Amino acid sequence: MLHDKDIREPLFDYIDEVFGKTRVMEEKMMGKSRADVIMVIEDAVVGIEIKSDADTYTRLKTQIKDYDRYFDYNFIVIGTAHAMHVKEHVPEHWGIITVEEVDGKPDFYMYREAILNDKAEILKKMELLWRPELAMLQEKYGMPKYANLGKDKVRAKIVAFMEENLNTLNHDISELLFERDYEQMLADIAAYRKALNPRRRGPKKRTSVRRTRKRSE
Repeated sequence: MLHDKDIREPLFDYIDEVFGKTRVMEEKMMGKSRADVIMVIEDAVVGIEIKSDADTYTRLKTQIKDYDRYFDYNFIVIGTAHAMHVKEHVPEHWGIITVEEVDGKPDFYMYREAILNDKAEILKKMELLWRPELAMLQEKYGMPKYANLGKDKVRAKIVAFMEENLNTLNHDISELLFERDYEQMLADIAAYRKALNPRRRGPKKRTSVRRTRKRSE
C-alpha cells in the first residue's frame, strides 16, 4: 500500500518528465482547503490533490470547489484502491494520474489529461503572490503604487487594469512564481512593513517559507 509520503518525491520526478519547466510548491492554503501540490507552468497554475491508498474521499467535494476557484488546471493523483471509482468523484475537466507500486517503486500513468478550468478566478490565483510581487506588476503595467491600500484591493485594481489582457497577466503571474527568491522576498516584506510601521522589527513571527522545488528545461 502506497502512502502520501511514498508518492510525493517520485511524483515530482514524473511531473518534471511530463511538463518540463515547472516550479512546485507544497501545502498551500486555498479557501477552506489545503492544496497538496501547486505546480507553476508557463501561463498557468495547476493544482494537484493526492489521494493515496490510505486516504478517503471524505473531504474531496469541498477540496474540488476550492481547487476550481484557484487553479487553471487540476489533477488528482490516486492509488490503485481508488482507480475504479475516481471518475465518479471528480469533474470531467480534472486530470487523473494513477500510481501503483511496481518492483517496490511508485509507477505513474496519465489516465486522463486535465482540461482548462473555466471556474478559475484570477483574483484567487493572485493570492499566491506576495506584496512585493504585486508591486512588480504595478510597476510593469505603469500603475499607481496604492501604498495606502491592502493586498485585496491592490489585486482587484490590477485585475481591473488588465481586464483586456488577462493572458498577459496569467503569464506574468507564472513568471513571478518561477523567479521567486524566498529569502529576498522575506527581506522585501520586512522592509515594506518597516516603512509602514517603523516600530516593527522584521517580518511577523507567523511568516514562513513553504517547501518549494524549482525545475527548468
